[in-house]
Amino acid sequence: MQRSVGAGVPRRFTRTVIAVALTVAAVASCADAAEDAASEDAPPAAAEVTDPPRITWGTCPALAEGAKRDPRLTCATVEVPLDHRNPGGEKIQVAVSKLPAVKSQDRRGVLLLNPGGPALSGLDTPGVVAPTLPPSVLAAYDLIGFDPRGVGHSTPQSCGLDDPSLAGLFPYPAAGGSITANVAHARTTAERCAKNAGEKLRYFTTANTARDVDRIRAALGEDKISYWGQSYGTYLGTVYGALFPQRADRLVLEGNVDPTKVWAHAKNNWGKAMSERFPDAARVAAAQHATLGLGGTVDEVTRRYVALADRLDRTSAPVPGTPLALTGSMLRTVTYSLLLHNETLPVLAQFWKAAAGLADGRLTEADGQVLRQVFAAPPPTPGVPADNQATMFLALTCGDASWSGDVDEYARRTAEDRAAWPLSAGMPANIWACAFWSKPVEEPVRVTDEGPRNTLILQNRRDNATPWEDGLGLYEVLGQRAAFIGADNGGHYVYHQGSKCVDEATVTFLTTGRLPDQKVDCTDVTPR
Repeated sequence: MQRSVGAGVPRRFTRTVIAVALTVAAVASCADAAEDAASEDAPPAAAEVTDPPRITWGTCPALAEGAKRDPRLTCATVEVPLDHRNPGGEKIQVAVSKLPAVKSQDRRGVLLLNPGGPALSGLDTPGVVAPTLPPSVLAAYDLIGFDPRGVGHSTPQSCGLDDPSLAGLFPYPAAGGSITANVAHARTTAERCAKNAGEKLRYFTTANTARDVDRIRAALGEDKISYWGQSYGTYLGTVYGALFPQRADRLVLEGNVDPTKVWAHAKNNWGKAMSERFPDAARVAAAQHATLGLGGTVDEVTRRYVALADRLDRTSAPVPGTPLALTGSMLRTVTYSLLLHNETLPVLAQFWKAAAGLADGRLTEADGQVLRQVFAAPPPTPGVPADNQATMFLALTCGDASWSGDVDEYARRTAEDRAAWPLSAGMPANIWACAFWSKPVEEPVRVTDEGPRNTLILQNRRDNATPWEDGLGLYEVLGQRAAFIGADNGGHYVYHQGSKCVDEATVTFLTTGRLPDQKVDCTDVTPR
């Protein structure tokens, strides 16, 4: 089942909301207990790239139908080893893009961008981000985008999944809380990936992607590279800074992953984060109770939402004009997606009304149009397998670190999480294909507070995808290396979301290198 939020969704680091919706918080759906990762020796992280080939810029790959691209963007490929421990072995291609700096005497270097996902394409990210940046930043940096290894046009991988959508991986328990079907689905998915993608998929990891980034740096002819990562991209940036501390110039990390929780421990704060973000949308719905009929208070809206999701768990509702039937899992997934942006909260309230009407058998034409828009399948990207993001999401989250295979423990934790956090229905503690995955090729990269002070952490207080506590966790790990700016805002994005305090600090850092001496709380948020 493909799912897209449709038109009118804000674009900055991503091309559709649903793609971002299934970010690092999705991988939070796993148990705390994880096995020690396999310990094959990794290559020297900071080994010099001898005689790197220079990039030859040209045209970019074809877009999906209807997609737009900044006409100034040019593209190229960089050849990298499949296995960085064997640099003379098999090679793969990484697609790279560039939006050149505005001509001036103020050029500092390059700013590489990653939109997260995990496993989102980033080739067009420079063109999406550029309109949000002031002239001072556009004059200082060439904006560099790239499809991470295995993603998009970078030697794309495929497990040949029957359901190619990322949302299809979300392990919501059955009505009543059973995880039996989730266990079977996780096992089948792991077996499908092992059979169709094969042993090579083990090398498509965050650590190897960070090593690819350093190959990109060398091919660009830069001594250092600045970096801006969002969501999963914060972990990639953190790993790059740990492996190549002297080559990382200025790092902006927005909507953050705690590197001590990758990935089985990432579930700890997800249910709580949903409970803190959900009232923002419930207030929007309650203010329109006269027309929406969802309740006049936050508590009323919340109770009706939980009851509707439970009802749809037990009896799905066919969506007219589509081959889909609305389930509780789908209701929760779309809700999670639209909570990522303040701009889409009114759309979410309309979706809840439409979902309730559908379940009650009183769907209006306007409600039907809302549902069809929400579930419109995005057009395919030429040359990219339909299940590419789902495949690479699994490759990264299962391949970066080992997971527990204790099914009984997943069942116990799912029941506990389901009781504690009804909005997420136990999904964050449930079992993934990672429980049946091959052992990783190396241990997770160790992140410490040793290194230059060159990192700006941006974090919203009510982020349902990467929780506030995880941003603080990253700040604690990096220590004196980083500065922390927290925004009293909801959603997954921090920069360019209505806080002059956030935006000025970010631009100041990128243009001058100055970081705040102390933790900053930005309370001047006026959501766009």
